[in-house]
Amino acid sequence: MKDFGCAIVLAGGNSQRMGFDKQKIILHNNRLMDRITEMLAEEFEQIIIVTNVPDIYKNSPYIITKDEIKNMGPLGGIYSGLKKASSLYSYVIACDMPVINMEYIHMMKERITIRKPQACVARYKEWIEPFNAFYSSAQIEKIEECLGRGERSVYNCLKGCDVLYIEESDARKFSPNWDMFYNLNTRGELASYLANAEENG
Repeated sequence: MKDFGCAIVLAGGNSQRMGFDKQKIILHNNRLMDRITEMLAEEFEQIIIVTNVPDIYKNSPYIITKDEIKNMGPLGGIYSGLKKASSLYSYVIACDMPVINMEYIHMMKERITIRKPQACVARYKEWIEPFNAFYSSAQIEKIEECLGRGERSVYNCLKGCDVLYIEESDARKFSPNWDMFYNLNTRGELASYLANAEENG
């Protein structure tokens, strides 16, 4: 099994705050999901989409899977994606995150290659950013244990694991305004993002 090669896109949220399925967000006349997968396909050989609406992707060239354990949030999605992954480490992002920074991904890969942790995530103050991160298939059993006792928090499930934390100061060298961790939760946030994008050219 190779170290890297797989990216997982989580698209299973119920999108209640947005008011429509976030898998269908349109940015600049293109579906955000298509933009994400196309960018990731340039870096990763295997793309896995975890979705509870697989019919949307009938003609997709990617691996489409559903949550194996329902209603367990992002942790459940990570678990389902890792079970399909063909590499030891998988890059994980959500379908509502419009900014992908390849230089940051390359930096994480380099540090992971040296340290060989179970996960690599950015730390924001006392919290973590569970997406734009790498997880190891070696964590599958631990995640399954967490889900089995009803634990939905990625943060809590990582406690006790060998995690390589990217400190906020290091992450901001790649994303000074933290936009590579930004996700679009509401119509207002979507409108604001589009307005800022147009203003900045």
